[in-house]
Amino acid sequence: MLILQNISYTHPNKDLLFSDINLAVNKHDKTALIGNNGVGKSTLLKIISCELQPSSGYVYVEALPYYVPQIFGQFNHLTIAQALRIEDKLNALKEILSGNASEENFNLLNDDWRIEDRCKEALRYWQLDDLDLSEKMETLSGGQKTKVFLSGISIHKPELVLLDEPSNHLDGSSRQLLYDFIQTTKSTLVIVSHDRKLLNLLNTVSELSKQGIKVYGGNYDFYKEQKQIENSALSHDIKSKEKALRKAKEKERETLERQQKLDSRGKSKQEKSGVARIMMNTLRNNAENSSSKLKSVHAEKIGGISQDLQELRSSLSAIDQMKFGFDNSVLHKGKTLFTANHINVAYNGKPLWKENLNFQITSGERIALKGKNGSGKTTLIKLILGEVLPQTGTIFRANNKAVFIDQDYSSLDNNLKVYEQAQQFNTSALQEHEIKTRLNRFLFTKDDWDKYCSALSGGERMRLLLCCLLIHSKSPDIIIFDEPTNNLDIQNVEILTAAINEYQGTIIVVSHDQTFLEQINIEREIEL
Repeated sequence: MLILQNISYTHPNKDLLFSDINLAVNKHDKTALIGNNGVGKSTLLKIISCELQPSSGYVYVEALPYYVPQIFGQFNHLTIAQALRIEDKLNALKEILSGNASEENFNLLNDDWRIEDRCKEALRYWQLDDLDLSEKMETLSGGQKTKVFLSGISIHKPELVLLDEPSNHLDGSSRQLLYDFIQTTKSTLVIVSHDRKLLNLLNTVSELSKQGIKVYGGNYDFYKEQKQIENSALSHDIKSKEKALRKAKEKERETLERQQKLDSRGKSKQEKSGVARIMMNTLRNNAENSSSKLKSVHAEKIGGISQDLQELRSSLSAIDQMKFGFDNSVLHKGKTLFTANHINVAYNGKPLWKENLNFQITSGERIALKGKNGSGKTTLIKLILGEVLPQTGTIFRANNKAVFIDQDYSSLDNNLKVYEQAQQFNTSALQEHEIKTRLNRFLFTKDDWDKYCSALSGGERMRLLLCCLLIHSKSPDIIIFDEPTNNLDIQNVEILTAAINEYQGTIIVVSHDQTFLEQINIEREIEL
C-alpha cells in the first residue's frame, strides 16, 4: 500500500513544483502516473522511492520500493552489480565459499544463497545472459541499461515497483517482455510512461497537474474517453463565455451610446433655456460622473467574464491551442526520391546486413525502419541522407531537401535563445512580429523568447523544431525521425502526431512505439 498526504515539493531555487498532492495506491494495483512535461512526475517517483524528501507532507509505504529511473548515463561509472545494489552480497557469498566464513559476511549475505543464480535467471529473461556482473554500465546501450534495472525486479522481488519511462530505448522484443511482466506480476506498480500500449495494461490512471492529482478508474483508453467528455464540456463552457462576453461588450456600447445621446440632448436644451454657466458646469460634471460609473460597472462585468474565459482556455490541451500549416512539398506525389540496388556496408570486413538491400522511396510515402538494436538503422539513415556511401551496390538520390530529427532534437543550437533559433530558419525574410506570431502558435510566449535552447524540455525542443520548420520558406521533401516519442509526454506525442499528419512530404520513422506508427498512418516497413 502507498499513501501520499499533502505532498509538496519546492526546488532548491525556491520555485514550487507541486503542492497538496494526495494519492492512495492499494496492494496489487497497477497505476499510470501521467501529466505534461515538467509537471513533476519523475520528482514524485523519487519522493516515493525516498531518493528525495518532500518539502512538506507525509509518505507511507509498507515496504521499500524498487525504483527504475530514466536512463541518461548517470550510472555509467558503476558496474552492473553496483547498479543493482547486489555487489556486497555477491562478494560476501564469494568470500564464504572461499573459506572466509566471518560474521560480517554472513550478515551481508543474509541467507540469500541463491543470489547468484537469481541474477543469472533475471538477466537471461531480459536477454542479457551474455553480460558479466562486473562489466561497467558505460559499455552498455541505452536499452541494455534499462533492462539491467528491470532485471533487478526479479532479483529483489519488491512489493512496490516504480518505473520511469521503462520502454524508452527498448526494441520491439524487449518491449514485449516488459508488457508480459506488467501483465503477470503480482507487485504493485506505479509507472510514468508515454507508451500508450503499456498504459492500456494498467488498471488506474492518475493525472498529475498544477491542480493536484486526479484519478481515473480504468486504463488509458478509458481515461481518454473521460477526457473527451470533459473537453467537450469545457468547449461548451468556453463558447458560452465567449457569447456572454460579446453580449456584455455590445450592452456596454449600447448603454454608453444611449447615455451620450441623453447627455448631448440635455446639454442642448439647457443651452437653449439659458442655464447659467456655473450650473452648466455642474450638470456636465454630473453627466461625466454618471458615464464614468456606467463604464466602471460594465468594465467590471466584462473583466470578470474575460478572466473566467482566460482560465477556461488555459485548461485546453496544448494540441487544441496550436495551429499547424506545413507547406506542401514541391515534388509531386509518387516521384522517386531514393533507390537502393543491392547495397551493403562492411564493418571490420563483415557485411552489416545478411542480404543486400533493395528498396525505393517515393514522394509522399510513410515508411517505418524496423530492426533490433545494432541492426543498422542509423547507417541506413546516413545512406539515405548521403552522409555515407555503400561499399556494395548503387544508389540513386533525387535532388531534394531532407531533414533528420534525432530523439534529442540536436539540430537545435543550445547556445541560442528561442527567438534566435527561430531566426536561423528565417530564409524568407519574415518580419520580427511574424516570427513571434509563429512562436506563439507553438506555445512559446513572450516569457519564453529569451530562454536558451539548452533549458528546454524534450517536448519544448520538439515544438520549437516544428515551429522552425514552418518558419523555413520551404518544407523539406523528406523528414526522418529517430525514436521521436522518447522523452515526450503524451500531450507532446499528440502534438507531434498532428503535425506529421498535416505534412504532405515523405516520412521515414525509426520507432518502437506501435501506437504512434499506427496514428501517423505508416504505409510500409523496411525490416533490417
